[in-house]
Amino acid sequence: MAKNLVIVESPAKVKTIKKFLGSNYDVDASNGHVRDLPKSSLGIDVEHDYEPKYITIRGKGDILAKLRKEVKKSDKIYLATDPDREGEAISWHLTKALKLDEATDKKVYRISFNEITKNAVKNSLKNPRTIDMNLVDAQQARRILDRMVGYSISPLLWEKVKRGLSAGRVQSVALRMICDREDEISSFIPEEYWTLDALLLSGSGKKPLKARFYGTRGEKQTIRNQEELTQILENLKDCRFVIDDIQTGERTKKAPVPFTTSTLQQEASKVLNFSTQKTMRLAQQLYEGVDIKGHGTIGLITYLRTDSTRIAVEADTAARDYIRAAYGERYTAETTRSTKTGGKIQDAHEAIRPTDISLTPTIVKESLQRDQFRLYQLIWKRFTASRMHPALYETTSVRVAAGDYLFTLAASRLLFDGFLSVYTQEEEKEENNVLTDHLTDGMELQLSSLEHSQHFTQPPTHYTEASLVKAMEELGIGRPSTYAPTITTILARHYVTREKRNLYVTELGEAVNSIMKRCFPSIVDTSFTANMEILLDKVGDGTVHWKTIVENFYPDLDAAVKSAEKTLESVKIADEVSDVVCELCGRNMVIKYGPHGKFLACPGFPECRNTKIYLEKAGIPCPKCGREVVIKKTKKGRRYYGCEDNPNCDFMSWQKPSREKCPKCGSYMVEKGNKLLCASETCGYRMDLSKK
Repeated sequence: MAKNLVIVESPAKVKTIKKFLGSNYDVDASNGHVRDLPKSSLGIDVEHDYEPKYITIRGKGDILAKLRKEVKKSDKIYLATDPDREGEAISWHLTKALKLDEATDKKVYRISFNEITKNAVKNSLKNPRTIDMNLVDAQQARRILDRMVGYSISPLLWEKVKRGLSAGRVQSVALRMICDREDEISSFIPEEYWTLDALLLSGSGKKPLKARFYGTRGEKQTIRNQEELTQILENLKDCRFVIDDIQTGERTKKAPVPFTTSTLQQEASKVLNFSTQKTMRLAQQLYEGVDIKGHGTIGLITYLRTDSTRIAVEADTAARDYIRAAYGERYTAETTRSTKTGGKIQDAHEAIRPTDISLTPTIVKESLQRDQFRLYQLIWKRFTASRMHPALYETTSVRVAAGDYLFTLAASRLLFDGFLSVYTQEEEKEENNVLTDHLTDGMELQLSSLEHSQHFTQPPTHYTEASLVKAMEELGIGRPSTYAPTITTILARHYVTREKRNLYVTELGEAVNSIMKRCFPSIVDTSFTANMEILLDKVGDGTVHWKTIVENFYPDLDAAVKSAEKTLESVKIADEVSDVVCELCGRNMVIKYGPHGKFLACPGFPECRNTKIYLEKAGIPCPKCGREVVIKKTKKGRRYYGCEDNPNCDFMSWQKPSREKCPKCGSYMVEKGNKLLCASETCGYRMDLSKK
């Protein structure tokens, strides 16, 4: 009887798929890529049509030898690598490494499935195809461009900064985005404003109603300072507070769309505090197969790398049937939301969903590890909610007149929970202001008190992994498969550090970004990178030839590298001699770059291995004790200003302190561009240095 061989990428899939197929099928794994560009050289013949030079990856010899033996015994070979361009490329490399393209006595097919279930696998065998060379070429183009950027620029960074650094087509843009956000935060000048609330009694309600100051009847007004507030309070004296208008209505809150790779990473970060890398690792396990009690080993979710919200008709029908049975007809959506498919969206895959909606989190809980369960539950709830009816609220908006001014209050009451019975997003966990008082037009309300407070506008927030992924997706930087690896790389290189979810650029990251912006502006330009992504996607569509992109890209890169080698000679970061004497051998210590930035090391290495923390003097006295302020770093590399007499003095500031004292409150001031700001959060005094 004919023997069939199915080759998958991951060994974890072998057991799952083997169970679905009969004894006539052998299933084995390639363990990912089997061929790649050599590590020792660029591996691209730039003189001869940019032809790549692939070699067998070290350590894959035994795997290929085993696969060759199995190929010999088989009549049909099914290449069942992942259903994306990376998987397509692995299948193509397997045909080359196993010489399947030369075999005349073998039938070679490419099969793919979006989920590892019995039906999906068997259906793929019924619908085999040939390898899609457009997808292969799209992967080749990305790999070659990434190699060109990395192998051309990284040695420059080794020479000018330190060994072990790297540049990348996507990672360098991500680093720039984080650095630009840091610059925005550092240069942000807070603006003062005040809020004013009227606590009003209606007579029918025991609890005062809180109405927010809106402005005048003519326009909305922001109270910018205490003087304006004082004037408004003066004008409100003896004013009657009368209901001027009441509007009631209903609003709906639409159900969310199913997860894409990006939105799954964002929500898992916000709700579960998972890193992007952890989310993808757990999702891979759920996709490849988990042993579920009473069901055996099955894939629990569909393919995890996708930017589509599309759902297969069969899965949509099954979800609606489940919701009708479990929640009732009223909870089942009449239509479902879908996001607009733009030029940046690849619709080859479905959204991320459970392979079987009847496998509820409760059913699978005891078979999953804790974090596997938490992620599966998030995916299951999101998909189920996406097929449910919107939530319905009753809304009330009240306008209160007081002299020439208006105050407003709004309230809402949940009438029908709809999808909220299953899934509540972080931003939906809002406290609804419920209005119990009976209010009518023209009703006079009694003023209980006026509450006012000072505020300052806040700078942009630091990127988190979740918000960086969202920004990258919106700008078209990278694709679903690259978000997590990109963030992992810039963290591993110590360009960026993570503290309490926030991402901060390190001194090392600033140095690398500065060189990239100066010498390779197009590489770190978000628009250039986004346009390159679109061109690469067009290779996958078959509308652009991959070598056209490469041959247009490389000459400019090569010229930029040669120019940088000359222009960067004057800024080479060498070992600078400090005035700190090594207490072990008496030599003057030198300043070196480490994973987190600068440190002091004895030049007598390896005889003397003494190192010290490098404290850079800021040239200003400590506002608390008068000693020297020095530039320090947190354990993870984030820079701040502190007293050299620590721990005796606990002064610290994220912004550079000034010698100037605040003339209003006496606190120290900090530098922000061409302004000095009072460090006290309740003062708000500022001084414009450009006018001095």
